[in-house]
Amino acid sequence: MMSDTAHQKPFIAGPGLTRRTALGLGGLALTAPALAQPRFPDRPVRLVFPWPSGGSADAQIRGMCETASRVLGQPVIIDSRPGVAGTLGPQQVAAQSRPDGYTLTIMHHTVIRWPFMTRTPRWDPVADFTHVMGLAGWLFGTVVKADSRFRTWEDVVTEARANPGKLTYGATGAGSSPHLTMVEIQEKLGIELTHVPYRGGAEAMTATMGGHVDMVSDSAAWAPFVDSGDMRALHVWSPERSPRFPSVPTLKNLGIDLTSVAPYGISGPKGMDPEIVARLHDAFKEGLFTAENAAIRERFDLQLAYYDPAGYTRYVTEQTARERALVQRLGISVDG
Repeated sequence: MMSDTAHQKPFIAGPGLTRRTALGLGGLALTAPALAQPRFPDRPVRLVFPWPSGGSADAQIRGMCETASRVLGQPVIIDSRPGVAGTLGPQQVAAQSRPDGYTLTIMHHTVIRWPFMTRTPRWDPVADFTHVMGLAGWLFGTVVKADSRFRTWEDVVTEARANPGKLTYGATGAGSSPHLTMVEIQEKLGIELTHVPYRGGAEAMTATMGGHVDMVSDSAAWAPFVDSGDMRALHVWSPERSPRFPSVPTLKNLGIDLTSVAPYGISGPKGMDPEIVARLHDAFKEGLFTAENAAIRERFDLQLAYYDPAGYTRYVTEQTARERALVQRLGISVDG
């Protein structure tokens, strides 16, 4: 970026201004360009959202961005770019965006694990991003239509053992957290279900309600449907039972030693200025901790998972090692 001094006219001493004074003022001007720079941000900030609109994270992030926009003095525009199990948008941000703070994305577990599922990884989840802030995690679970023949998870397991591969479940694309957790569940129980991938949880729920798949495994965007009686939850993946659904067992209640909440956060391209990172963090943090955002998280059973920039960088680094080990152990690949 060109310095402001490059646009200044030559200084000419006028009457009553000595050459020594002029030189002194000129020297002062040379020290001032940083003060003359526009305060970040001076235009809208774009947040690339990696899933279709309509889910629980969409509601939480939109609410948060409303407050962040007021704090920053510029709109935070949400640009939805779903695809490739939620990795398309983050991949584009890492590869194509300038690290000026005006383009950000949502970091999530599929972005972290995807490079280990392909022979030609296109990004490094640690080195190719600047990690700004951890936000929240999901209440995951498996649900069916209210009139499904499966009254409990045990009903599903019994039929799956009798008919391997016959039952289907909808979830976001291959390598997503719902998909891999379901793979782990099957591995632990010795059963086989057929994964039907969708771009997002809303599509998977629509397919389940329409009878195109037997069940959906996703974050609690299904919660309002369970509340209304249109769907029934068979289990949740949180460490403890959900206060909202106290009668729904956790995986551990069912004898499956597994939990999954998969926190997500905000990241940008590598090389962002720490001062800009701090400015963005403070604005988003204010939005995250409003009463309105807390109400949205409660509505969708989102689990608060706040991290500051250093903490979130550490979390992504540690999670990268865990995801690499998980993918290698399960032998999951998107290359066929």
